[in-house]
Amino acid sequence: MMMLPRKRSDFDLWDQMFSDPFFTGERESKLMKTDIKEKKDKYIVDIDLPGYEKDDIKIEINNGYLIINAKTSHNKDEKEEGKYVRKERFMGECSRSFYVGDDIKEDDIKASFKNGTLSIEVPKKEEKKELQNKKYIPIDD
Repeated sequence: MMMLPRKRSDFDLWDQMFSDPFFTGERESKLMKTDIKEKKDKYIVDIDLPGYEKDDIKIEINNGYLIINAKTSHNKDEKEEGKYVRKERFMGECSRSFYVGDDIKEDDIKASFKNGTLSIEVPKKEEKKELQNKKYIPIDD
């Protein structure tokens, strides 16, 4: 008897279910991919936000943290015929936060949004220099 491989259909629910990140161990988020570049006087934070509108993105400073929050919704009022076989586009809210220091204020930060990429410029603040006359505690024998 010859064993023939099973013919795979284009839509195999069993394989699709077990290729889900929950079962494969993929934990990497596909939302808000971020690159941070350091320059002489500032940091540039580039965040991918494809499918978002500028008005859906909020940036704030809170207790020294730069917080980026984005919301999206693809709800349509019109009723379409048919049902989804697969739906991968994200709908909801996501956020990222980065510690930038207590000296950074909202007015110090510049942001722009173009072609689905949010670009944020965060200035470097001078670090407070340690006192030159340090006193050390003596160590006894």
